[in-house]
Amino acid sequence: MQTDSSSSDISSNNTGRARRRKRPTEATSDGNKTNEPNLLVNDQNKYKSMLIRTYSSLWMMAGFVLVIYMGHLYIWAMVVVIQIFMARELFNLLMRVNEARWLPWFRLLNWHFFFTAMLFTYGRFLSHNLVNTVTTDKLLYKLVSALVKYQMLICYFLYIAGFVWFILTLKKKMYKYQFKQYAWTHMILLLVFSQSSFTVATIFEGIFWFLLPASLIAINDVAAYFFGFFFGRTPLIKLSPKKTWEGFIGASFATIFSAFLLARVMGSFKWFTCPRKDLSTGWLDCDPDPMFKPEYLSLGEWVPKWFPWKEVGILPVQWHALALGLFASIIAPFGGFFASGFKRAFNIKDFGDSIPGHGGITDRMDCQMVIAVFAYIYHQSFIATQNFSVETILDQILRNLTFEEQLTLYEQLGLIFRERQLAQG
Repeated sequence: MQTDSSSSDISSNNTGRARRRKRPTEATSDGNKTNEPNLLVNDQNKYKSMLIRTYSSLWMMAGFVLVIYMGHLYIWAMVVVIQIFMARELFNLLMRVNEARWLPWFRLLNWHFFFTAMLFTYGRFLSHNLVNTVTTDKLLYKLVSALVKYQMLICYFLYIAGFVWFILTLKKKMYKYQFKQYAWTHMILLLVFSQSSFTVATIFEGIFWFLLPASLIAINDVAAYFFGFFFGRTPLIKLSPKKTWEGFIGASFATIFSAFLLARVMGSFKWFTCPRKDLSTGWLDCDPDPMFKPEYLSLGEWVPKWFPWKEVGILPVQWHALALGLFASIIAPFGGFFASGFKRAFNIKDFGDSIPGHGGITDRMDCQMVIAVFAYIYHQSFIATQNFSVETILDQILRNLTFEEQLTLYEQLGLIFRERQLAQG
C-alpha cells in the first residue's frame, strides 16, 4: 500500500510539473517581455486611463479659472467646499456601518466639531476683512464688531458643547470605537484646517501668492505623469510604485522653468497682485508693490548687434518664484508619498471617487496642503512688510476710538509737534 501511495504521489507530482510546463511560444513571449523596457507607454490600458484623467483635468481647470476670475471671496468659498469634501472622505475612511447604526448622532457630532473649527480658524484670519466690509452700516458694524470680539469665547463654548455631547453618547461595549472616532475627528480637523487657514490668509494677501503655488503643483503633477508615462523606467519610491526617477527629474525642471515664466505673466496683472482688505468682490486697483515692478537688465555683449532687444525686464518676484518652484518639485511631492503610505496602511486605492481618473478630492490636495503652508511662511518671512501705513492707522483710530478720544489724540499730537518744532528751532 505504501508503494502504491508513493507511486501515486510521484505520478501526481509529475503531472503537476507537466501542467506547469510552458509551451515554446509562451516561453518566447515571456522572454520578450523581460527584454522589453518596462514603460507605461507600452500598456494599452493606460491610454484609456490617461484620456479619462485628461478630460477631468480640463473640466477642473475650466472651473478653477472661472473662480479665479470671480475674485478673492469666491476663491475662499472654493477652499471651503474642498474642505467639506476632504472631511467627508476622511470621516468615511474609518466609519464602520454596523457600529454607526447604533450611533445615529455620532456623524452629526463630527460635523459639529468641523464647523466649530471652521468658525474659529476663519474668524481669526478674516475678522479685519469682515469689519472693513460693514463699515457703512452702523448697526451691522456694531453687531459684527461684537461677534469678532467674542469669537474665541463662542468657539470655545461650541467645542465644550460638542465635548459634553460626546460624553453623553458613550455606550457600553462601544467605548473603544467611539474614542477612536473622537481622536480621528481631531486629527482630520488638524490636517484640514492647519493648511487651509494659511491658504485663505495667502489669498487675501494677493491672488498671486495662492495661484502661483497651486499652479506649480498642478504643473509638477502633470509633468511627472507624462515624463513617467513615456520615459519612466526606474522606480522612485516603494510607497508609489508608479513614480519613477525620470518623471521626478523631468517634472522638476519643467516646474522650476514654469515658475519663472508664470511669475512674470501673473505679476503683470493688478487683479493678481493687489491685496484685498475687505470681503467685497469689486475690481482692484493699487500701486504695485516693488516686487512687481520690472527691473531692466542690460544684455550688453551677451547678444549680437543685430538682436532687437538690448535689455530685458525681470520682476524681482520671479527670483522668489524659483524658490517656490524648487519646493514644489522636490519637497511637495512627499505629501503625495505620505498619502500613498496612508492609503496602503488602510488598504485602499483612493480616498474617494469624486473626480473620475483622479480619485477623491483628498488625492488631489495632498501636495497642495504642503506647499500652502510654505507659501504663507515664505511670504511673511521674505515678502510682507511689517510697517504700518498711514491709512491703516487712521482706519484703526476711526473705528476703535470715540469722537472725544479722537479729539484728545489730536490735541496730544499737536503738543508733540509743537515741542519738536521748538526743539529744532
